[in-house]
Amino acid sequence: MKLGNVFIPVKDLDAAIAFYGLPVKFRDGDRFAALDGGGVTLALAAPAEHVTDACAPSYKVDDVRRAVQDLEARGATVIAPPAAGPHEIRAVLRDPSGNVFVLYTSL
Repeated sequence: MKLGNVFIPVKDLDAAIAFYGLPVKFRDGDRFAALDGGGVTLALAAPAEHVTDACAPSYKVDDVRRAVQDLEARGATVIAPPAAGPHEIRAVLRDPSGNVFVLYTSL
């Protein structure tokens, strides 16, 4: 597992891209944009891609389902089970301290 990005839900993708002012690495229309944060990607998600209502670290894993099982065994709570999105399989969990995080793998 490695930190893949910091997920940031936004209301308006164009306004958020302008606000952060970082180079755009990838954009999927009005749904999503990945910005180059100099070593960490900022993942700006418009309402259609909101998997959580708050900022959350997103971890890239080889197998989302297996990672969810491992983390549940260590005390995580599943908020949204693994599901396929337009570009990835992702799940949303809460750690034992109540913090939300996302797991994902590319399709």
